[in-house]
Amino acid sequence: MSHFAAERVGRYEMGHLEALESEAVFIMREVAAELERPVLLFSGGKDSIVLLRLAEKAFRPASFPFPIMHIDTGQNFPEVIAFRDRRVAELGERLIVASVQESIDQGRVVEESGPRASRNRLQTTTLLDAIAANGFDACLGGARRDEEKARAKERVFSFRDDFGQWDPKLQRPELWSIYNGRVHRGEHIRVFPISNWTELDVWRYIEAENLEVPPMYFSHR
Repeated sequence: MSHFAAERVGRYEMGHLEALESEAVFIMREVAAELERPVLLFSGGKDSIVLLRLAEKAFRPASFPFPIMHIDTGQNFPEVIAFRDRRVAELGERLIVASVQESIDQGRVVEESGPRASRNRLQTTTLLDAIAANGFDACLGGARRDEEKARAKERVFSFRDDFGQWDPKLQRPELWSIYNGRVHRGEHIRVFPISNWTELDVWRYIEAENLEVPPMYFSHR
């Protein structure tokens, strides 16, 4: 019996985390039903770890109806890469790794320099190239509205044009949890099943589901 099922014995209403989980599972199933070639983005972070568990609840005992993709900056901690590979192997799912270093080597992006140099912004080009190369029309990601002001304006189904750009004026209404997944060739949708979660919800869900996270999340002496 799952943690939630054990808590639900003797009552008929869903708790807060159960409601969030139910909504996220519904969104994932909508993506699988509406889109032709979705992909689940996985970084090894806490939010994408939650996405993997939600995908299990949405589609098991069948395989996921989409591959898992990691945008590798080349600067990840070895523990995170090891965790990624082991977790995907446990699930028996297909992993696609898109490399920022390869984008640099091919001249698609230019490596930043200076004391605050980062490859985070370079990931966008690598992601868009991977979307185009694989023909993906939807990317499931772990972004949440509480992370920053820009995220707060995004829909659950966040439409991107054929340049990968987000225009708030072109976003579609989502009344009564009805999602419009229609896209033209070259366009795609970023889908955020845990958009309505807070960071505290994520950590409480990890605790409730007893999910493993990479050791980098914990301090060491």
